Order: sequence, then C-alpha cells, then structure tokens
Amino acid sequence: MIEVVEPGPLTTIQDGGRFGWGHLGVPVAGPADWLSHTLANRLVGNSDAAAALEVTLRGPTLRFLSAVTLAVVGAPVWIDDTEVSTGRSLIVESGQTVRIGTATGVRAYVAVAGGLQIEPTLGSRATDTLAGLGSGRLRAGTEISTVDCRVEPRILNHARLPDRGGIVRVVPGPRADWFTDASVRMFYAKPYTARPDSDRTGMRLAGPLLVRSRKEELPTEGMATGAIQVPPAGAPIVLLANHGTTGGYPVIGVVARADLPVIGQLRPGQGVHFVPVDRTAAVTAYAELLRSVAGSIR
Repeated sequence: MIEVVEPGPLTTIQDGGRFGWGHLGVPVAGPADWLSHTLANRLVGNSDAAAALEVTLRGPTLRFLSAVTLAVVGAPVWIDDTEVSTGRSLIVESGQTVRIGTATGVRAYVAVAGGLQIEPTLGSRATDTLAGLGSGRLRAGTEISTVDCRVEPRILNHARLPDRGGIVRVVPGPRADWFTDASVRMFYAKPYTARPDSDRTGMRLAGPLLVRSRKEELPTEGMATGAIQVPPAGAPIVLLANHGTTGGYPVIGVVARADLPVIGQLRPGQGVHFVPVDRTAAVTAYAELLRSVAGSIR
C-alpha cells in the first residue's frame, strides 16, 4: 500500500490506455510519454501496459506501508531524505518515504513491481483528465494498493537508447492538401516551440502560421494520437494522450509513434523541428526503437 503525502502539481495513474471505446467518444488516455512509462515498468518486471504514476513537472512524496520494488524514470529520487540512483530498480521497505524531484523533461514515471492496483474503468486504470475517467489526479491522503512482489535488480543502460533531440518525424497528410504549398514547405523548414498552454490533450506550438488553400469547412473525422491539427488561426496542435476521438480541423501530418515521447517531454519554449517521412520509415523507426528498449534493460 502507498499513501500519498504530497501529490505534486499533477500526478496521475496511467496504464497502456483505454482501447476499444473510441466509437463512443472515449479517448485512449494512457501515458503522454509511452517510452518512459515502458522503461519504468520493465525495470520492475511489469508488462509494458501496467499501471504506473505519471508525474508532471514535480513529483509527489509517497509513504510506503508495505515493501515494494520501485523504479523511477525521468526525475531524481530521495528515500528517507537520501538521494538514490535512478534508472534502476530500488527496494523500498515498509515505513519508508520516497520523494520524487523535478522532472528532467516535463514528465517522469514511477512504477512498482506488480503494478498499481486500482479498480479499472472500462477495462483500463488510465486517468483521463479530459473525460474524467479513472482515479483522477492524486491528492494528499490517497492510498494506492500494491502487491507483494520482488524482482531481481535491473539497470537501464541509457546509451542503448537513441537520442532524437528536437527532431520529430512526421508522416504527411491526410489533409496536407488543405494548405498552400508554401505553408507545407515552411512547416518542415522552420522550427516550432512548445507553448505554455499545452497539456495532455495537445501540444500547442508557436511558430510560422500555416495558411489554408481551401475555404470550406472539413467534416468531423476520426483523430489519432500524434495527429497535427491546424485550427483556422494557423498554429499547429499535436494531439496527445487525452485528445478527443474526433475533430474538424485539417491534419497536416501525423507524428511517428517513435517520436511521440519527444513531443510528450517538450517544455514551454523548447524547440522542435519536423521532418517528413513515409509510413514505411515511421513503422521501421518504431520497430528499431522497440529493439533498443529491449536491449537497454539488464
């Protein structure tokens, strides 16, 4: 059992996502950075989709009422006021307090062996901050059940993981033809920066405004995570984990799944540069990243 002493600005429980309900307008939710979520889970021997904590900006303080094996990816950690190494599995004894520090990006992930045991909603433990599904943001005094599960020590070898920096691959379309040729060229030639009003629903970008080549309205259509919608004002928005299942703004391109973690970790003012790739290259990049993940835990 875990007791939340101090929750941090926004800490939620996220598993792999709430799939199969899009036809009813229910978003997938899940982690904004699927890669860090996966790595934290693998460090403690969980499945990639196990429920873990997603920390935004600054982490919580947690008191453990039973012993667990724990891993944190993306932020410093203190156990009973002693800073410990991250990127590895850690043993936390009953009665100890764990404090998660400031995330190195925007988000960090905290996993415990066996996963966090809360009641699923529509088959998932993910917190949907848009639709209000799941357990909601953590609050002081909240208790989270865990299981009695110990695993062999594991270490994350960061050198095995590719560093994409601010480069993000995009599959053009399906509505790139709704923009002028000059705007499409500019979208890939000029950098964009993350706006401070971004959240788990979408990463709002500041930079060159895109001009439409068509004046009519686009009928509402299905939206995928990573879709780059462009409202009439011309400022792109990359849809993240809590995006709505449909939308009526044209999509100039879709971020390759391998690079969604880059978007999910952009701090306000941090830059990103989009590079067009075809669908085959995007699928290959994802497969290569999964192979790197498999070789990064020892």
